[in-house]
Amino acid sequence: MLQQDKPEDFVVATGETHTVREFCARAFQEVGLDYEKYVQVDELYYRPAEVEMLVGNAGKARRELGWEPEYSFEQIITEMIQADLQATLQSQSAPSTPSYR
Repeated sequence: MLQQDKPEDFVVATGETHTVREFCARAFQEVGLDYEKYVQVDELYYRPAEVEMLVGNAGKARRELGWEPEYSFEQIITEMIQADLQATLQSQSAPSTPSYR
């Protein structure tokens, strides 16, 4: 995208659609938990004009850049959760830095 002769907008997407529930279920599954025990849904926060389905169309990126998605929905979530777990472990094992004022 950045190497194109002129600036343009491109959508980078898989063309798949997933719900927030699917995301939560997969993310919590990655750490062996049932999301329904931790996530609460409150219809108060539903948007009144919410669209039923959103799907990214990366057709232009495919045609003009030859771009194709490399990660599945499951792979993206796994990588995100594993990175968060690693960062948490590193921050817990890092020595405390004294604060000088």
